[in-house]
Amino acid sequence: MQQAILTTQSSKLAGLEHRYLASLARQALVAEARLTPKPGLVDRRGSGSHKDLSLKIMIRSAAAIEPFFFDMAAASESARVDAELRAVLAAIGREAESAMFNAARGTNSHKGAIWILGLLIAGASSSRATAPARVAEVAGSIARIPDRARLQLVSHGDLVRVRYGAAGARGEACAGFPHVIDVGLPALTLARSRGLCEQTSRLTALLQIMASLEDTCVLYRGGSEGLELVQRGARTVLEAGGPGTPPGNTALNQLDRAILEQRLSPGGSADLLAATLFLDALDGDNGTVRED
Repeated sequence: MQQAILTTQSSKLAGLEHRYLASLARQALVAEARLTPKPGLVDRRGSGSHKDLSLKIMIRSAAAIEPFFFDMAAASESARVDAELRAVLAAIGREAESAMFNAARGTNSHKGAIWILGLLIAGASSSRATAPARVAEVAGSIARIPDRARLQLVSHGDLVRVRYGAAGARGEACAGFPHVIDVGLPALTLARSRGLCEQTSRLTALLQIMASLEDTCVLYRGGSEGLELVQRGARTVLEAGGPGTPPGNTALNQLDRAILEQRLSPGGSADLLAATLFLDALDGDNGTVRED
């Protein structure tokens, strides 16, 4: 009888942890979407370079895929990192994509984020860890296992990887998310330590990611020239003093206009910012994504 009670209590606690991870992922996606001003991306000002997206759709999409993040956490709890787990997560991910398309009226609002945050949730649930480097390491181990059910050349990212040799979201994950662990999180932490507000700190982290990431979303729309424009423009903003300073804000506005003129979208950088916010909150004291 006592063992049955303990088992029930343990199951309830596990369920709470699964809900927590799923909720944290949704919060990170919403926080990324609301962050303003982001060059070329959906934010509080409008749709950026995306005629078929809006802040309302992004928030609705994040809510629609939250239950599937819960399923990924539950499937991964203390699980062995092997082909069986990889197959289960892939199946849940495809269900999440279907829910996303329904919520976003057929538009790809969060396909990359489902892959990235799903892996990080699985990494956290499998390892029972909260340290960003450890979670990313386990997530990378899962990513490196082939998805046996996956078709070839099924996304824009796949096509761009073949054409330009860019690693894309898949390569980023397989490498253990270096643009999150080595770029986004340090930039976010440093900006906060300098006394910058949360919005400016997040924009700084985003720009640091944009400055070096081979963003397949940008490459798909603008090719190598578009990527150079985005990376060089992000570096210019940072070198001018960063967002929150008059010269930095001027450079940021110029970058935003240039990206909009070319209809570019640094969506890969946005997904990695969401991952940065997720791991930051997971390892933090508040248990939630900070308000901006």
